[in-house]
Amino acid sequence: MKNELEKWYKKVCVPDFVLSDPVQFPRLYKKREDIEIAAFLSATIAWGRRDLILRSAKKMFALMGKSPYDFIMSGEYKKLKNRNVHRTFFEDDFKYFCRGFAHCYKKYGTLEKLFKTAQNTWEGIALFREEMAAANKGEYSVHIANPGTADKNGSACKRINLALRWLVREGPVDLHLWKSIKPAGLYIPLDVHVARTARRLGLLERKSNDKKAVIELTEKLREFCPNDPVKYDFALFGAGVSATSRPKAP
Repeated sequence: MKNELEKWYKKVCVPDFVLSDPVQFPRLYKKREDIEIAAFLSATIAWGRRDLILRSAKKMFALMGKSPYDFIMSGEYKKLKNRNVHRTFFEDDFKYFCRGFAHCYKKYGTLEKLFKTAQNTWEGIALFREEMAAANKGEYSVHIANPGTADKNGSACKRINLALRWLVREGPVDLHLWKSIKPAGLYIPLDVHVARTARRLGLLERKSNDKKAVIELTEKLREFCPNDPVKYDFALFGAGVSATSRPKAP
């Protein structure tokens, strides 16, 4: 199984993958803050048809001009109306994120430092969610998933885990912007397609696509590569979209 996954990883994780993936948007920028913001915003709207995700992201970043960070910190976002950005994500949701980012940068300096403050990835996601709400009168956004607590299971947090994969892992697709957080501590960005493929291959038994499923699958993948388990996100994606040649469960 490891050999099959490695084969799919090498096939899918290539520079050309960027051309059809929303990871292309944080790659447009040079400044750390711009890259961080672009990564989280791109991942936030990364659901549905990929061509529509790319179209929506292009429209969203066009609103922000040359620097997402400057757009946010200058308060330019306040001029937004409430037009649709992507599916159920509207400009009011966009403004929610802008207020949250402004608060986080003023308090932590970088989003990396925010996540580094936490003990692990799940606590980092929870802290991020709380800080974003703090900047928005205590209101939580439906676009920032709740990871739950130590004694209560929560969401798979697919989109935030995707942003973290981009920011932490090394290339050629991912950005490796954050050096203080190791790939070993990341969790798989679990969506319906990856979960379906993982179950077919015998890598995941849990039926629900929730936090427990993410942990179960990531722990299994960690057996193959302890230092970088989420590299196999590419392998599972590739195996899932291929209609002809797929690795088989043992």
